[in-house]
Amino acid sequence: MEIGIYTLADLGPNPHTGKTISAHQRLKEIIQAAKMADELGLDVFGVGEHHRLDYAVSAPAIVLSAVSQVTKRIKLTTTTTVLNTIDPVRLFEDFATLDLLSNGRAEIIAGRGAFIESFPLFGYDVNQYDELFEEHIELFLKLNAEERVTWSGRFRSPLQAAEIAPRPLQKEIPIWVGVGGTPESAARAGRLGTGLALAILGGPPIRFKLLVDIYRQAASQAGHAPESLKVGVTGHAYISKTTEQAKDEYYAFHSNYWGYLNRQRGMSTHMSRADFEIMAAPETALFVGSSQQIIEKILYQYELFGHQRFIAQMDIGGMPFEKVAENIERLATEVAPVVRRETGKQ
Repeated sequence: MEIGIYTLADLGPNPHTGKTISAHQRLKEIIQAAKMADELGLDVFGVGEHHRLDYAVSAPAIVLSAVSQVTKRIKLTTTTTVLNTIDPVRLFEDFATLDLLSNGRAEIIAGRGAFIESFPLFGYDVNQYDELFEEHIELFLKLNAEERVTWSGRFRSPLQAAEIAPRPLQKEIPIWVGVGGTPESAARAGRLGTGLALAILGGPPIRFKLLVDIYRQAASQAGHAPESLKVGVTGHAYISKTTEQAKDEYYAFHSNYWGYLNRQRGMSTHMSRADFEIMAAPETALFVGSSQQIIEKILYQYELFGHQRFIAQMDIGGMPFEKVAENIERLATEVAPVVRRETGKQ
């Protein structure tokens, strides 16, 4: 199994000090985290996309290009690209360029976005949320497969034998569809033959098994070979010496993160310690605990999904970089070797 980390680059106040770092500092720390993950042998590093003042990354291709120059082998992906509101040609050319700069390490996880600020920002109609995604991903797949493209659709000007340049170093840029819980999105990923990236942020993970089954069934019906299909799990994680210590240290950051995220959505902002304890229970999908607890949770999900990738979001809620660095080291040196060994058994 591939093991990695990702960031959404939120700019939240440290709950212990009340201080919020600048976007400049956040970007420096993201690049340092990627460099550390690469040096420690992790497989994947992801960067999210938001167009808000409380997030530091709106241009993942630029950030990942910077990361590509300080890393050697780690795969570089978006987590996620808001595909509804970006021109697929521009996206392809940006990531083909990243692929060349990184010696063939570029990937994309495409999603429909948890926020909608990019729709008015780039002149798209939020009422066409799903139709835009469908058209954009189908065009991207065509761009991925052909050097000269003839195409027409509803939402952008047609292409007539258009030269799509540069071409990536890889034969094609790997693309996954990010799914938070929608069966229709899982079916679309299967029909198109992309990877499936599950965002599992809490609750019992077994409820996501249906999505994996739908994905594989749709892929089979569309004629895609089973060995070409990939499933990934993404989720929040925090690792410490013991599970109790992990929960004690992480609660403030996790509660803080959901507090300001829910305020943005007009929802309740308070998370009690009792609520957190329920969310972090052994049978749930929140990866908080000792290294052994995290291993057990990943392997339990592997029994459910048979997935090929796990990537953890650690740096949320104003967490200081030294804590993020400790988590990256534990994931790489204590968790990843065991998970790889156990999932590699025939």
